[in-house]
Amino acid sequence: MMNGIHDMGGMHGLGAIVRDAAEPLFSADWERRIFGLFFAVFAGGYMNVDEFRHAIERMDPVEYLEGSYYQHWIHSIETMLVEKRVLSHAEIERRVAQLREKQACQS
Repeated sequence: MMNGIHDMGGMHGLGAIVRDAAEPLFSADWERRIFGLFFAVFAGGYMNVDEFRHAIERMDPVEYLEGSYYQHWIHSIETMLVEKRVLSHAEIERRVAQLREKQACQS
């Protein structure tokens, strides 16, 4: 039996999940990109579905609860690529800083 914070969806008493049929599949363009990145990383052999899920299950509970669905995906993909030494934390942080700077310049 699992008892992690990520297992809340299977608990009784939390109410139904209501989804508006008109709600878009992605609420922002970055979510669409993360969806595509998942398949690229998977097809590249950098992770399998079980590793992907396990990385999400290892998230800090507060980070998990505060994060959105696709933020969980980002966490998992980053975790797997760092653990498999494809990327380093420093490389990820540098790229995030570049993207934030680019966004600030466009605002």
